[in-house]
Amino acid sequence: RPYSGNDRQVYDYVMDKPETKVFIEKLLAFTDYAFEQYYKEGKNHFTVAIGCTGGQHRSVAITNFLYDHYKTKYNCYKEHRDEKEWAK
Repeated sequence: RPYSGNDRQVYDYVMDKPETKVFIEKLLAFTDYAFEQYYKEGKNHFTVAIGCTGGQHRSVAITNFLYDHYKTKYNCYKEHRDEKEWAK
């Protein structure tokens, strides 16, 4: 509980799950398509929000993955909304 998806052991645990691998595959297919379409239309802002029940483990790990995946191709920014609450 004191750890989040920002911690390597939690990130690795989440990302190693078979269901996460399937989720990532489908999510990347969608986001790749959406980014391309937005780019073609000349749009320069696209928001992706990831949530889960607790907002501390899976959603954080997935958000970190997406950020790392796209940061060299697009101007990306990430924010973990509840990060301040984890320290309590």
